[in-house]
Amino acid sequence: MATISGGLPDSAACALKIARSFSISSFGTWSRDTHSGRTAPGAAGMDRATADYMGMLATLMNALALQDAMRRAGLVSRVQSALSIEQVAEPYIRGKALRYLEENKIVIFAAGTGNPFFTTDTAAALRGREMGVDIVLKATKVDGVYTADPKKDPSAKRYPSLTFDEAMVKNLKVMDATALALCRDQNMLLKVFSIFAPGALKRVVMGEDEGTLVHC
Repeated sequence: MATISGGLPDSAACALKIARSFSISSFGTWSRDTHSGRTAPGAAGMDRATADYMGMLATLMNALALQDAMRRAGLVSRVQSALSIEQVAEPYIRGKALRYLEENKIVIFAAGTGNPFFTTDTAAALRGREMGVDIVLKATKVDGVYTADPKKDPSAKRYPSLTFDEAMVKNLKVMDATALALCRDQNMLLKVFSIFAPGALKRVVMGEDEGTLVHC
């Protein structure tokens, strides 16, 4: 539990300082359009593993863009990739990633788990456990977990909180089952919130009523 008082952060560095007080110091990147054979460009009949590798490469591109944005904001970060492309990013090495965090550097994890058929949700849960985090923050296109698809059912209600078992039994599509089970079994909290809502991440960090908290 932590409490922050004072004004809103007026710079990226100040926002990072606040986030670090909550141990938010690593990021996983994802790709929306080249994640699977169903959505990759020209994916009709594409081999699923090939499409997944394309998605992993796209997350590495996103990671490099994020690192550059952080550099321009005066923040020190490192990109670690689950795929070996040493000309642009160092390979994922757990011990080195932990050392970077101890040095107050930001670590950006790219290329998922490095294996096809595993989602970036699973990669986030896996890397989170390896880094010893308390909570996984999932920024997505909806502002939490609902009783039904809010785009199809206007009466759908947002859960302020629910358990992992409830999410799995009710098939609420919080994240894939492998990632949910890993978070549950390793006792990591999960917060689901909208990536599009202005200021949502700050409100999550400040402990305000934003999104849905999934717990054991």
